Amino acid sequence: MMQRKPTVISADITENSATLTLKIDRALEDFKGHFPQYSILPGVTQIDLAVNYAREYFGLTGSFGGMEVIKFQEPILPDMTVTLSLTWDAEKQKLYFRYDSGQSAHSSGRMLLSECE
Repeated sequence: MMQRKPTVISADITENSATLTLKIDRALEDFKGHFPQYSILPGVTQIDLAVNYAREYFGLTGSFGGMEVIKFQEPILPDMTVTLSLTWDAEKQKLYFRYDSGQSAHSSGRMLLSECE
């Protein structure tokens, strides 16, 4: 069976923020073919995971409205443990995300999401 999501080690959820500790399992489907000699978690996967966790934890059902800001600083490698921080600004309809580990910041961004359709 193909693994589509990382293992959630812990989750601290409030009304408008979530801090998830994730193990980026080597078995994730998204690693396949993304630089076979040096696997990294694709940026599009990082964005997709942030949106999906925001929908799950904040109850968002609307559509993706595009990226405003995104930075990829350091690759996320197989079996790495990272923290995904999410903040939902309902008034502005913006989701802020950040992936980091004890070593460094990996990526961050801001995207537009409609709260409901």
